[in-house]
Amino acid sequence: MLSDHDAGVADSPHADAEQALGTYAVRPGAIGSQESVRASRAWWDADADGYLAEHGEFLGVSDFVWCPENLREADARLLGPAADLAGARVLEVGCGAAQCSRWLAGQGALPVGLDLSGGMLRHAADLAARTGIHVPLVQAGAESLPFRDESFDLACSAFGAVPFVADPAAVMVEVARVLRPGGRWVFAVMHPMRWMFPDDPGELGLTVTMSYFDRTPYVEVDEQDRPTYVEHHRTMGDRVRDVVAAGLLLTDIVEPEWPSEFTGTWGQWSPLRGALFPGTAILCCRKPT
Repeated sequence: MLSDHDAGVADSPHADAEQALGTYAVRPGAIGSQESVRASRAWWDADADGYLAEHGEFLGVSDFVWCPENLREADARLLGPAADLAGARVLEVGCGAAQCSRWLAGQGALPVGLDLSGGMLRHAADLAARTGIHVPLVQAGAESLPFRDESFDLACSAFGAVPFVADPAAVMVEVARVLRPGGRWVFAVMHPMRWMFPDDPGELGLTVTMSYFDRTPYVEVDEQDRPTYVEHHRTMGDRVRDVVAAGLLLTDIVEPEWPSEFTGTWGQWSPLRGALFPGTAILCCRKPT
């Protein structure tokens, strides 16, 4: 579920969700897993309709788009050759409206879509009815996966869950647990260096305003100081350490370049910024045999 959340409340493209949740201010600060889960579930439930209205055409109804740089699994094959997908049990973590899962099903895989948000899963069910491509959908968080050990051959996440959880190391441990030996885990997150820059696709977004090493979560709150939106930052080193500590092998880090012919924007992603520094990091991992 690709995110395009912009810092600042006044002119946000997510104004309907912010109004529904009573978002009042930005208050960066420490936040635990339970509070983070509550905020993320409420946010994606409130923003589901607007998010799909704005980005549904780009994401398609049965397509696997890794990132705003328009990298598609059909071209990148980060999950392995097409032949490996046939009959493979695949877990999509943070599936949103399950566009990636439906694409996987079209390749002969046996995907399961997991998401925290009932609002996003409602859209997944609606699109399944429209396309006739039905995949199992599970509402749950990524820090505690409701599946047996070694239940899946592959796992993937296109900006789903990992940037929004307080304990991403727990996600890596859980994914490693449910993967069979030799299974792949590929996940895309905002490139860690993007944390240093304002969420602006234009010139203002080219000036460093925060420390790369500041891991204080970005938090929006209502007038009672309750979190309404949360995003967590980790450095590239943090991401690598989480993978390794979970017993997984890191096989590649993909930093997609902005396509020269691609003139669109996605939140803070834009041709201007994309020509200068990466916006996405995709970590490719494997569970040892």
